[in-house]
Amino acid sequence: MALHTTTLDQLAEQLENCQLQAHDTLKITEAHPDMGWDDAYAIQDRILARKLARGARVVGFKAGLTSHAKMKQMGVTDPVFGFLVDEFVVPEGGEIKVSDLIHPKVEPEICFVTRTELKGPGCHIGAVLAASDVVLPGIEVIDSRYRDFKFDLKSVVADNTSAARFVVGGRVASARDLDLRTLGVVLEKNGQPVALGAGAAVLGHPAAAVAMLVNHLGRRGKVLPAGSLVLSGGITEAVAVQAGDNVTLRIQHLGSVSVRFV
Repeated sequence: MALHTTTLDQLAEQLENCQLQAHDTLKITEAHPDMGWDDAYAIQDRILARKLARGARVVGFKAGLTSHAKMKQMGVTDPVFGFLVDEFVVPEGGEIKVSDLIHPKVEPEICFVTRTELKGPGCHIGAVLAASDVVLPGIEVIDSRYRDFKFDLKSVVADNTSAARFVVGGRVASARDLDLRTLGVVLEKNGQPVALGAGAAVLGHPAAAVAMLVNHLGRRGKVLPAGSLVLSGGITEAVAVQAGDNVTLRIQHLGSVSVRFV
């Protein structure tokens, strides 16, 4: 790693404080242009350790940058990954205070819940489908802590891939009973469609994002535990929201899930 342990600790504290206090900062690579991918994930790990030390509980994981075109554009071969803790959970139909966030946006997701442990390297779509208990719709609220939503990928990884809030709901279905690639997705804001897509927008198949997460964890000596919730990545572009907005996600065969911003 290029950065000293003390610097990693300081950056983790800085970014988590931005998240907790809803204030922005410049992307951290401006002050640390030599920061590497290992540094970025080390900062993310330190943010998680800070939360766990205060009693937080890991409830799942998330994938970001799950479009092949976007990965090619950014010069990377894998999506980026982050963690989900219980402070991010919002009940179905619940409210999110915009004042607790900086510049929130919403993304529609197909979410997986695993029945058995998954371990990499070598994980593939078939293993994910075999190990998954159910899939269900979810809305992720992303909220980059970087000023004016301007960042690079290493800064995003360090910032836990902009994780902020999420809600899951709708109908659960077996991951093996549906063609997740062809599921139609409609994201609505205040009753009007604002984004349309299909499951194949996520790496050709949403389970591919989960497999890449498992292989990413495997390279770091970790596994994806049984009972994990995984947000497989945004199916459409992210949509900005503000106080007063009602957001509903509808996914073919999986029903709908909603959240309100106040």
